[in-house]
Amino acid sequence: MNRINQLFQTKKKNILSVYFTAGYPELNSTYEIIRELEKNGIDLIEIGIPFSDPMADGPVIQRSSMQALRNGMTLKILFSQIENIRSEVKIPLILMGYLNPVIQYGFESFCRDCKRTGIDGMIIPDLPFKDYMNDYKPVADKYDLKIIMLVTPDTSEERVRFIDENTDGFIYMVSSASTTGAQKSFDEQKLQYFRKINAMQLKNPRLTGFGISNKKTLDAAFDNASGGIVGSKFIQCLEEEKNIQLAVSKLLDELRK
Repeated sequence: MNRINQLFQTKKKNILSVYFTAGYPELNSTYEIIRELEKNGIDLIEIGIPFSDPMADGPVIQRSSMQALRNGMTLKILFSQIENIRSEVKIPLILMGYLNPVIQYGFESFCRDCKRTGIDGMIIPDLPFKDYMNDYKPVADKYDLKIIMLVTPDTSEERVRFIDENTDGFIYMVSSASTTGAQKSFDEQKLQYFRKINAMQLKNPRLTGFGISNKKTLDAAFDNASGGIVGSKFIQCLEEEKNIQLAVSKLLDELRK
């Protein structure tokens, strides 16, 4: 069974996922960050593929992506860095990135290397759903990889249900229709959106992302979904601390406040 499905079968609530950009802060930081996050109890990790035009990302993740590219990170290097990761790391790992680098790599080659290195799924925010259904899902299924789809406050109920029916793993519930970035709290409008999706009783579990940066926002994610995804806040911690162990400790301290 895919490790993503195993996670959601064994842990129904309070799942914490963390995103970071591969190749940041240093080209060879990737392996150490993954190990340190798992060691500190993180349930799932999203490894960001740096891209020159990350349109869904706010300034913090954009900066990390630009620095990772300057450091020399490529998909080929990323796969070589995580080639032996499964000798130590047991939690689910997901690659998150835009369609352009994946197409340049070749989607079947990408899926084959994901399977070879122990990646469990992918998030491609700009992948059109029609293309997913017709061209990408069959290939991903062949390698037992989950393609995780996003829903936003602007996604219609009909569309949410269609996504739910045709995906597996979990649904990424984006808190805002804008870009990524830390927020101090979620307003009532966002909370109503969370409750509306929750009331739909979808077959797939959901994780909430975009804006989770402290205990208040994380608790809101825990209350209205299976868990939450932290991205920009962790990148900020890596910016401020440089030392990976200290950055992870700082992140967890911030999420407990």
